[in-house]
Amino acid sequence: MTNKITIREIRQDELKHLEDFLYKAIYQPDETNMLPREVIKNPHISLYIDNFGREEGDCCLVAELEGELIGAVWTRILAGEIKGYGNIDDKTPEFAISIHENYRNQGIGTKLMNAMIDHLRNNNYKQTSLSVNKENYALKLYKKVGFHIIKERKDDYLMLLNL
Repeated sequence: MTNKITIREIRQDELKHLEDFLYKAIYQPDETNMLPREVIKNPHISLYIDNFGREEGDCCLVAELEGELIGAVWTRILAGEIKGYGNIDDKTPEFAISIHENYRNQGIGTKLMNAMIDHLRNNNYKQTSLSVNKENYALKLYKKVGFHIIKERKDDYLMLLNL
């Protein structure tokens, strides 16, 4: 099935989908006790998508299957007054990724991550970062594409990929 998937840049008219992808990107280990969707309005979370596409370093790639967006990976430099959870500095784009539940564990995340890594290299970024909960199954994916842990915090790891 992954050969039927197209990886491409998000279109302006599709940016509204980032709210869904952001909510699904939040690690929630207990499916019986999910955070309310309003959590994405928290300034520490909403900064990942607010006014997306207007800042230097904003880039979003989507995975499309038969006209449906099934995954997204986006990067943003989150070094303002409120910093991203994976902030390193004011030059390093931070990763966020989300795959719809029905399409996980099929290699789509790897394809999206590698496409974004290529994009960042082609745009002369030196490194990229992310934060991941220690219990998140995606940790394996991040290690597989080359991220390494640079800092262990209480609940998460700060990871870096040198480009």
